[in-house]
Amino acid sequence: MKMLVVDTEREEALNLQIEFEWVLRQEVHAILKQLRTILVECAHRFPVPLYDNEGKKTEKFILSVSPDQLKAVLTLTGDAITQADISFKLCKAPSQTQRTSITHDSPWKLQQVQDAANHLQTAINHIDDVDDSYHFKTSDEVLHVIGNILDALQRGRNSLLVPKKKPIEELIKGRNMKSLVPNLPEDLAVSFYLQSHKLIIAVYQLLNNQGTMQFDSRQAEIGVQWLSDVLLLLMNGQKLCQQLKDKISVFSVYKDFTVGSRSPSALSY
Repeated sequence: MKMLVVDTEREEALNLQIEFEWVLRQEVHAILKQLRTILVECAHRFPVPLYDNEGKKTEKFILSVSPDQLKAVLTLTGDAITQADISFKLCKAPSQTQRTSITHDSPWKLQQVQDAANHLQTAINHIDDVDDSYHFKTSDEVLHVIGNILDALQRGRNSLLVPKKKPIEELIKGRNMKSLVPNLPEDLAVSFYLQSHKLIIAVYQLLNNQGTMQFDSRQAEIGVQWLSDVLLLLMNGQKLCQQLKDKISVFSVYKDFTVGSRSPSALSY
């Protein structure tokens, strides 16, 4: 009976080894190819040059908060606001309207777009490094590649989902503020940024309240279709990576599993 149990265990381990080799030789590459298709489709949605995508797509948007508290009529070209007319009312002088603009001569750069595109490019590069001619030998090797891809995709999503927070003093002195014509007073700052599928404009006013510096803010937002598409495709890519990672993790328990080690006596179980 004991010998029968041992033989059964060895047979199960051998069958698992055979499945492991098939997964590494066939299924991993099939899933990576499917993942690459998703990510290249994602790249084509970006408004910047990426994987035969011409970029420089031009869209017009109107962001506003009633009644006439804040309004921006702008043109987004690629990863930059190339034209905008901005008007807003001040907290300390609500009857006054402040106006400024952005012109083609000095566009406002949305660095989040290029950052996300760069991380997407990195993820695709990790796939291209292990094309069909590459032979995986261990589960750890696959997990390392998948980990790199997942990390790049998460960074790409975070670039769009979580804008970097800056102190108002840094915003006031920021490079993009020099794009505004005419320049704003030194107690005012304008910020354009992406958050999830939305383009947002925020206006900040620095206030001196009995010696304590505070700030007031207003913001307006609008949905951007390509952002929704990109975030969905990135999420689909992450899900596919996670499914492959979970499957490979089952084999990683068997530390002696490598391609070509199909000898039952050499297996640990």
